[in-house]
Formats: sequence, structure tokens, C-alpha cells
Amino acid sequence: MAQKPKPRLVVLDVEGVLIPKNRFFYQIATTIGSTTLLKVLIFGFLYEAGIISLESALKRIYSQLRGVKVDTMLSVFSKIPASMYLHGLCSQLKARNCTVALVSSGIPTAAVKKLAASICADYAYGVEVGESDGRLTGEIWGDAITKNGKLKILCDILNREHLAVEDSVIVADDRNNRCIFLPSALKIGFNADFVIRVKADRVVNGKLTGILPVIDGVKHKRSFPSTNDFVREDIHAAGLFMPVIASMIGVPIVAAAIITIALIYASSELLRLEGFNLPVISAVTRHAANQSELFGFAAAPLYFAFGIVTTLLLFPTQAGGAAIAMFCLGDSTASLFGGMLTTSLPFNKGKTIEGSLAGFFFAFLAGTLFVSPILALVGAAIAMTIEVLPLPINDNVSVPILTGAALTLLTGYGFF
Repeated sequence: MAQKPKPRLVVLDVEGVLIPKNRFFYQIATTIGSTTLLKVLIFGFLYEAGIISLESALKRIYSQLRGVKVDTMLSVFSKIPASMYLHGLCSQLKARNCTVALVSSGIPTAAVKKLAASICADYAYGVEVGESDGRLTGEIWGDAITKNGKLKILCDILNREHLAVEDSVIVADDRNNRCIFLPSALKIGFNADFVIRVKADRVVNGKLTGILPVIDGVKHKRSFPSTNDFVREDIHAAGLFMPVIASMIGVPIVAAAIITIALIYASSELLRLEGFNLPVISAVTRHAANQSELFGFAAAPLYFAFGIVTTLLLFPTQAGGAAIAMFCLGDSTASLFGGMLTTSLPFNKGKTIEGSLAGFFFAFLAGTLFVSPILALVGAAIAMTIEVLPLPINDNVSVPILTGAALTLLTGYGFF
């Protein structure tokens, strides 16, 4: 008879891992009105920018939800699409003798428990919310919202299960979970932000079931890009034509066209979240987005548009054009090659050495369309260095703008 696997605790962050990030607050705020939605978005932005703490942001957000019926809140949560792989994942974790805990610093405990019950998870922790006559009072409390509160929750579960920290597996996406990314735990970043990519043992993108081989200790294998990967990176690479077109018809016209398309795309995404599809645009999104993006607002194209437009407007034609070309072709090839290869960078587990080298080579080739080979070589090195660094700014914004600034300075001071 096969020996039963060693007991382990798997802690799954809820938002960003099991359900789309920020979808709950967006959906419930829209039921109240546009003013409330705007305030919720502002408080969320202030937290993401590091201006206010998570606890402060959540208290301000929930104060805006005062008076909402608890039943309405739970109904809104139940309509949020969870990862299509979630039920199968939990079953497979159980087969591996794992205890499963769901932990959220934003979702009410009652909603997290509802999700946990649907997938047979063992523990559910969330935000404790005040209720009066079946409505939210706007008050919140609990360990999940406090600094290092998730660590207290983790230790409590480990004590109950008589397990050690080294028996735990933490799956998370953002910096709010760094307190439980303990040295002796197995740390998996799922579609992770810059902090988690640095602290994680492995980074998994795309399908949630990708965490299973990591838990099993299977060495990362090469994977050929999907059709969606090719479509997305083709669109990304096509951005190098923007400075070429701008040189023919003018930067203002191209910038205005990109902004218009970005606004139409944003509207399309908001409609898609409500179950409506715009012809053509929604179809392109379905064929270009990865699995996790399909369940939330796919913001990457907006960052992409912002990076290109800002670079076109800020920098001289040659420097800006070279920066955009290096970014578009270099980043897309780095992504395609990086997915097929396995040597992760030690300071950014979401990137590979081979992918970065491929990106550098193609960025150099793209740069020679606008500047001298020597300057293109330097620019490619700058672009790929920015691309691989785990920076808090989205690389669709940081790479073209910072590369454009560097090239402008180099040419302005007469280095090249």
C-alpha cells in the first residue's frame, strides 16, 4: 500500500489568486452609485501607491459601504467568477494530504467561508464586518486587516494542525502577503507583483494548477507558448510601428488615435465584466489575454498605450522611436523565449536569463532602425535591465519611458 504523503498546509490568498483582484469592491460599489465607486477607486489607488496603509484603505472603503444589505454583499460575491481550476485544484491538494486555508485581507469572512465551503477548504479567514438589522455598519476589524495579521493567522492554523512552518505552502500575488513568506515555507508567487517575485521560491503565471508541480517538487519544465501568448506578443511587437507612423503623419495624430483606442478598450473591458461584449475588441481580448486576465479587468493594454504615448510626446523622434521599438520587440521576444526556458533570475523569479538575453538581442535590432548600432547596443542594455528589475512600476510604462529618457540624455550630452 502506498504511503500517505506528509501532511502540509496550503494557504491560498483569495483576491488575485482565486478571484480577480479588486473585483469585489468594484462590483459592490457599482450597486451603490458612481460617487461611491469613485471614492472606492481613489482609496484603492492610494493604497497601491503606498500612500496609506491597507487597514486605513479598507476602513475608508467599508465606511462607503455603510447600509448595504449583507445578503446583497454575499450575492455580489457569489457572482464573481472564481478560477476555473479552483475546484479541481482543491481536490488534488486533498489527495496530497494537504489542509487548505483561504485567507483574505479584503473580503468579508462570511464571503470567504462561502467560497471555502464550495471547494471543501478547511479554513477561511477574512475581514470581520459590523452588521445591524442585516446591513453593513461600515465598521471592520480582525487580524486579516492588521500589519502582520496574516502571520498570526498562519501560526494559529499551524498550531491547530500540529504542523511546522516548513510544512506550509504559501500561494499569493501581492506585497500584503510578504509577512507570511517565511524563509522555511515553500513560497509560490502567482501572477505576482514585484515584492512577491523577489521573495518567492517559484513564480507561476497563467493557470492556477501550475502550483501543483511546485508543491510536488517537480523541476520546472519548458512550455511552448500558447496561441494566446503568440497573439498577445504579436500585438505587443507591432507597437514598434507607432513611431514610424508618427514620423509620417505626426505625433499628435498618432497619440490621439492611441488614446481613443485605449478609451474604447477600457469601455469594452468594463462591459465585459458585466457580461456584455463589444464586437472585434472583446474577441481580440479573448484571443490575447491569459487565463487570469480573462476573469478580471485586463489592464496591461492600457499601461502599454500609456507607455507608448508618453514616450512619443516626451522625447525627440530618434530617442523616443528607438525606446519604443526596443521595448516592443525586446519585451515580446523575452516573454516568448522566457516561457520556453527555465533558468530564473535570482532577484526576479518571474524572468529567465535566456529570455532576457533574447530580448536584449531583438531590442538591439529594433533600436538600429532609429539610432546608430552603438547607441542601440547601449539602449538595449538599458531597456532589458529595466525590464528584468522587480520594479513597482508596470514595465509597459517603465521600460519605454526610462529608456527614452536615457537615450535622450546620452545624445543630448554628446556621448553618441
